[in-house]
Amino acid sequence: MATLINRGLSLLVCIVYISVGYSVQGSGRALGVFIGLLFPMACIWFPEPLGNFTGIIRGQLMTSPTPAVLVSAGGWLILVGVPIIDYFIQ
Repeated sequence: MATLINRGLSLLVCIVYISVGYSVQGSGRALGVFIGLLFPMACIWFPEPLGNFTGIIRGQLMTSPTPAVLVSAGGWLILVGVPIIDYFIQ
């Protein structure tokens, strides 16, 4: 049930971001927003497979899996936290 709520809320936030991007600067900006949202959405929608990955990432060896709740929390931090911080910095 928690996964369904996370997916629904993240999809709603994503649609709002893309809609605002489109209404402010057109389709080019909406596409850029969509591309920027792919990674946090993947972290929220698929935390178990992403957390279970072990191997080499950018030259660094990952030897143990990351708990799915931390992967999902990181996705939410990027999805919601970064725009809020950006708003207050500007």
